[in-house]
Amino acid sequence: MRTATATADDLGGARAVMLDTVYRDLKSGYVPRWHADIIDPGAAYLRPERCTLLVVEHRGEIVATGAVRDRGPQAPPNPPWVAERFPSGTTAQLCRIYVRPEHRRHGLARRLVRELAEFAARAGGYEVLYLHTDPAVPGAEPFWRSLAREVCDERTLPGGGQGIVHFELPLPGAAPASVGGSARTSRTARTAPAH
Repeated sequence: MRTATATADDLGGARAVMLDTVYRDLKSGYVPRWHADIIDPGAAYLRPERCTLLVVEHRGEIVATGAVRDRGPQAPPNPPWVAERFPSGTTAQLCRIYVRPEHRRHGLARRLVRELAEFAARAGGYEVLYLHTDPAVPGAEPFWRSLAREVCDERTLPGGGQGIVHFELPLPGAAPASVGGSARTSRTARTAPAH
């Protein structure tokens, strides 16, 4: 299997992996305001200098994706304190880490996370890696808990929020950030697929 930075030729296959995952695994399904980057991944990830899209190819088919975008979570829909903790510009958000079901549990997502973190460190200007995941995605929550530290599990908030879990990962070469500073900070974590 080959992992590479996506080119224009890879966008159709990458989009297919992303859309299939959104429709199959996310309880929200496709929501244009949250998933517009999937429709035009070139504009979202290939053109901006500090963003990227990686793909994993197996026998000529794209079977996994992972991306970095240069903005943090927005409030709403995310809790305001989460948005403040991860400001756009200095936050590298890991997203669209999706693996086709038949290729899961072979280390592809872990490889993508490592390479995306290395990209963010090389890109410069980022201070933290952030991601959120939908626990409804099979294997997502345990995966992310194995790699990252939980910052907020919205299921524990009054009303349950969006039901997603927010995570932070160390930026390669940076001192680990502390999760302190908020009464809402929950237990420390591990990690899985990001949206």
